[in-house]
Amino acid sequence: MLQNALADVGYPGRVLVACSGGPDSLALAAVASYFGRRGHVDGHPVSVGAVVVDHQLQPGSAGVAAHTADVLRDLGLSPVDIRRVDVASTGIGPEAAARDARHAALEEAAALAGAGAILLGHTLDDQAEQVLLGLARGSGTRSLAGMRPVRGLLLRPFLGLRRADTLEICAVEGLEPWHDPSNADPSFARSRTRVEVLPMLEEKLGPGVAESLARTAAILQLDADYLDDVANSTFEQLAERSGVEISLPETALGKLAPAIRFRVIAKAAAAVGGQQPSYQRLLAAEALLRRRGSAGPVELPGGVSAYRLSLAEILAGEGRNQPAGAHDAATGGPREAARCGKLVFRLHKPPQK
Repeated sequence: MLQNALADVGYPGRVLVACSGGPDSLALAAVASYFGRRGHVDGHPVSVGAVVVDHQLQPGSAGVAAHTADVLRDLGLSPVDIRRVDVASTGIGPEAAARDARHAALEEAAALAGAGAILLGHTLDDQAEQVLLGLARGSGTRSLAGMRPVRGLLLRPFLGLRRADTLEICAVEGLEPWHDPSNADPSFARSRTRVEVLPMLEEKLGPGVAESLARTAAILQLDADYLDDVANSTFEQLAERSGVEISLPETALGKLAPAIRFRVIAKAAAAVGGQQPSYQRLLAAEALLRRRGSAGPVELPGGVSAYRLSLAEILAGEGRNQPAGAHDAATGGPREAARCGKLVFRLHKPPQK
């Protein structure tokens, strides 16, 4: 699997394994070390290093990180970098905050080492848990699509392996993995899904549930990618930019299929500096298209307001007119004034102190 994964991203000459010392990432490090000792993958030169991220969230985490680094050096990985991070309380939840801090540390280490890929040890079980969590939250296609095998520098070659397989690899290699106690902590939704929900589904519905969930994610990734591509091109065709505002002509927006319309609205909110709106907030913004006259605003995450500007107000020169410098994405020439109302998105920055 690792060999194919590296081939898919063009055989990077230097890779880093992100290793916590747990069975999944330690098994991945052991497999990667084989290619590191050989010095090539399919005849393409490769060197393998590693990064151990110490989140400093548990007593003794520094000792676990140091021991893991020693194990990785014994496997022949070089260099082995220990990165200590501070997990900020950002309001997005401890798991998400730890992930953001970890990814930032990994990208810094990759830049320093000149690595073309960062290997992550997520397994099929992790993918199945991700899909279940998305279902429980009522998420959309992109969330249910789970983790991508490739995302930027991040490479997940073990998404087709079960967690039991990584334990077996460690046993065969004589490695003693560290078991993170937070993985069994019922205060975390992912831990409850791992320890209670998925095993219960396997028991009640029969074996193969995890594989089915992972297969669902793979199918939805294709669907989500296609819909995102269509939405991206549609947004670029429709968007009119003026300073901190982006507007979308309501007639063209209203003619779009709902799956694309909601995505275009979300992209407009993100393009002015906002965050991904929830489904309820998207519904509220989209409902402005069915209002008469100017309407709104609808508040969206990240300090973005969406409102409808009527054609009458545009023609009367009230409010905010269409910018004279707007250009058509297809022709490159000036865009004619919209003969319809607009859905306008504006970022409201906090006042300067």
